[in-house]
Amino acid sequence: MPILQRTVKLILATILSIYLANFLGLQNATSAGIIAILSVLDTRKSTYLIAVERLFSILLALAIAAVVFAIFGFDTWTLILYMALYIPLAYRFGWEIGIAPATVLVTHLLLERDISWPFLGNELTLFLIGAGLALISNLYMPSEEKRITLYHDQVEDLLKQILLRFESFLLNGDGHNEALLINQLDDLLHEALEVVYRDRHNQVFNKTNYQVHYFEMRSSQNKILRQMAQHINHCLLEGRESIILASLFERTAQQLSRENSGKELLEDIDLFHQAFRDRPLPQTRQEFETRATLFQLLHDMETFIQLKVDFYHDYPENQ
Repeated sequence: MPILQRTVKLILATILSIYLANFLGLQNATSAGIIAILSVLDTRKSTYLIAVERLFSILLALAIAAVVFAIFGFDTWTLILYMALYIPLAYRFGWEIGIAPATVLVTHLLLERDISWPFLGNELTLFLIGAGLALISNLYMPSEEKRITLYHDQVEDLLKQILLRFESFLLNGDGHNEALLINQLDDLLHEALEVVYRDRHNQVFNKTNYQVHYFEMRSSQNKILRQMAQHINHCLLEGRESIILASLFERTAQQLSRENSGKELLEDIDLFHQAFRDRPLPQTRQEFETRATLFQLLHDMETFIQLKVDFYHDYPENQ
């Protein structure tokens, strides 16, 4: 969440929480504002989940405090006894996120020396106001759709550049592949996944895993390209083999878009496999190693394309 947007949300949630608590005549109204500050998080989902966990935590805290204060009275050591009972249970149930706000509310009981139902209701209402207005403030989240679409275009462009770089290397033997574009693509995919994870968590009731799986698929493809770059650096194919394999890289580069299933490319690879199997057996160690590298590159390309085919099969409605 951008700093300016988060600042505005924090200010509005805090002011409105305090104002509403005062309007309702609640004691310790500023505590509602503090709870709002603690409850405005980066995504709708995280805000909602934390609010639920804190609600359970506060209900547990108020119940334990009421019993402890009723039996042992209002004193500093009874507050310590409350904490000794409450904190382990909060961790046991996974509600430790509520320890700080819950204890703030419990100190009100100690200071006022009051555990009556109306005062307990006062403390619970303070939490509901603060957490509720934090949830309301997070109803608005700017759409990441345009940014995600841009990442799609950038990722596919880099993948295309990498495959065409492989083609050029096979045809021209121009230099050593240092995987600079592959490293650049890794960084871009990391950024894209951060955005789509955040965007998914802002869809509390209607979320899709499509974008997450798309970029994870591209990330898996990039790992394969990294392996291929290492193999190509040691590749000494014959002219005809280089041309055939280079043509496969070029065709794949032109069919990278998510609208393309990639099935035709798999059929091409089957044909290439058969064509290379029909060639005479290698006679020297160099020929054997070259043939092994060739088949490894074909296998890598098959895995690369299969990832896309599987993705297209799982998410056909989003293409």
